[in-house]
Amino acid sequence: MTDRTPGARRAVLTAAALSEPAAALSGYTVGVTADRRNDELGTLLEARGARVVLAPALRIVPISDDAELRAATRACLETPPDVVLVNTGIGMRGWLEAAESWGLAEPLREVISRAYLVARGPKARAAVRSAGLHDQWSPDGEGYEEVVEHLTARGMAGLTIAMQLHGESQPEYTEALESAGARVIELPVYRWAPPVDPAPLHRLTDLITGRLVDAVTFTSAAAVQAVLHAAGTGADSLLDALRDDVMAACVGPVTSAPLLRRGVPVVTPGRARLSALVRTIVDELPKRAVTLRISGHSITLRGHAAVVDGVLRPLAPAPMAVLRALATSPGHVLSRAALLQALPRGADEHAVEMAVARLRAGLAVPGVVQTVVKRGYRIPV
Repeated sequence: MTDRTPGARRAVLTAAALSEPAAALSGYTVGVTADRRNDELGTLLEARGARVVLAPALRIVPISDDAELRAATRACLETPPDVVLVNTGIGMRGWLEAAESWGLAEPLREVISRAYLVARGPKARAAVRSAGLHDQWSPDGEGYEEVVEHLTARGMAGLTIAMQLHGESQPEYTEALESAGARVIELPVYRWAPPVDPAPLHRLTDLITGRLVDAVTFTSAAAVQAVLHAAGTGADSLLDALRDDVMAACVGPVTSAPLLRRGVPVVTPGRARLSALVRTIVDELPKRAVTLRISGHSITLRGHAAVVDGVLRPLAPAPMAVLRALATSPGHVLSRAALLQALPRGADEHAVEMAVARLRAGLAVPGVVQTVVKRGYRIPV
């Protein structure tokens, strides 16, 4: 795991500073599972004040020397496709670069230029146009289903479709096009591979399960599957966390599909852009914050901080866990044993007392956490 936040606590942020756009995500922790452009996404989040945990779920491995891709390319040259479906920008560029290395770039461009060219999204369209080619159609929602519906409505019987794969085969879409009467040539331009160092990803799955991150970003459906695989036998617990407490932020509908199938609510931007994804997180995370009115004070819970009367006060994980537990039922007494369940594994009842003491000191507001003799603690109402 690469935690981009320095080890020392941040200083408290005043109400004026907290109102600035650069502090919109202050107090929140966001996990980033992307490999490509993870620094860009992390920087965008940090610029809004977030603490960022980088944990690439996958890495892209080009396969320009792959016999399967070369055979599929030759098949396109021998039987020029009527339709070329470009799914990703990196895939389109990789295909043309591979063809260049084989001395087939110009014949391939000629074949593609004569086909009905579909670019599944803006990145794919940009790669097509930067190659001097022209796309005829793109789906509004960037989804495979829209592409299949569009092509089927045009009539695919007897036509050949060259489909650039999105890191792995999409058999359901290939089968749907073949059922419409098309012949499909699959083009495996790159493949997903596990990260070189899997430790950050395993650490992130633990953080998600422990509700120690507030949101996780996904930029590919394959990354979703990789995170679930990394969780192993804890995948169900990780999904429970995503259903209840940790926000899943996906760059687009294709990425979100595996989570939606598992009953996980997701947030997605209107356009599949990293900047739009960050804006969506900025809009959505604060809406989930719990705000309490205690003894004339306003306290809003963020991921690893509390906003006390407009001032952001960072808290360590244990005090924050106690505050969250007490905030679920203001006025009700929670025993030390009950609060112990909210603390990290291995803690004891003495750790509860220490966490309460640190919570009181961190909030710097008297009377927020009351001790009920021989019973436990509560937040007054």
